[in-house]
Amino acid sequence: MSTEAMNWAMDDAPMPRTEKGKPDTTARHVLQVLGEHARPDGTNAHPSILRMQYRTGYDRTTVQRALRRLEKAALIRRDGSVDGRTRWQLAMELIRPKTDWSDLEREEDDFRAAATARKRRSRSKGVTHAESVTVTDSKDVTVTDAESVTGDVTDSTPSRHALKVRPSRTQRRPNHQQPSDNQLHKDSCEPPAHESEPSASALFDSPASGADATDGQQEDIDFAAFYAIYPRKVAKGNARKAFAAAVKRGVKPAALIAAAQAHRDHWARCRTETRFIPHPTSWLNAERYDDELPSAAADQQSGATGYQPWRNPEDQSAYYEEL
Repeated sequence: MSTEAMNWAMDDAPMPRTEKGKPDTTARHVLQVLGEHARPDGTNAHPSILRMQYRTGYDRTTVQRALRRLEKAALIRRDGSVDGRTRWQLAMELIRPKTDWSDLEREEDDFRAAATARKRRSRSKGVTHAESVTVTDSKDVTVTDAESVTGDVTDSTPSRHALKVRPSRTQRRPNHQQPSDNQLHKDSCEPPAHESEPSASALFDSPASGADATDGQQEDIDFAAFYAIYPRKVAKGNARKAFAAAVKRGVKPAALIAAAQAHRDHWARCRTETRFIPHPTSWLNAERYDDELPSAAADQQSGATGYQPWRNPEDQSAYYEEL
């Protein structure tokens, strides 16, 4: 092994080029193997093809093609043979131009400059610079610079930033259902004396419904009123479907709500346990809303309402009388 020939093959030898003008790294690697087996003057390099395959990892055909390209570039030349192997002589008089190193340094500087410019552009995209901003909300405020603010504020209320003012109740917002003007007027006025508090029966006999409610919204309102009255809360989803089916059969929602209230009062008078009250789904599917119920007087005559919980009397003698 010769240090001089090895250094020449690695650093000083001209870089072989492919037909497209790119560095021929395969041929360069094979040239380094020849330099390892040459004398200091570059002569007597005769490693076998098998040795070059082992050293480089290339197959036989790749090594042979690389040798032909090196020979064509005049970096090596044939100098006889030894034991059936071709003997090569390295053209150590050929020196790599110094511009190759300066070109690589220039390419490296260009790459770093481009990377810095890309990073600067990506950062600038996240920041929006504006020389002047004019705000014309509910106040006359004009911002002409980031350093100066001029404006006329005539309101006596505590000042707030114009950009943080929340919209009022009556301001219409997109993508939201707006109340009607009549509804806003009703919300802002006190109810008359004769309409101060609706009766409990009025709530059940005619459930509340919005004038602008759609069919689906009205159905949800009616079912909510029914489910609130029915004393047993089980399987709400199935009950909703059964309620819709009953309405589809022609039963008015107000009739269902009234029937549910009547059954609730009957079960309360009879002190029926919750486990004996049918599920709302079963009650609706079985059309129990058409059942005839005994009157309140009949429930009272049957003794259903005769029970009264015992309360401690002020006169203790009454306690002994009950015993």
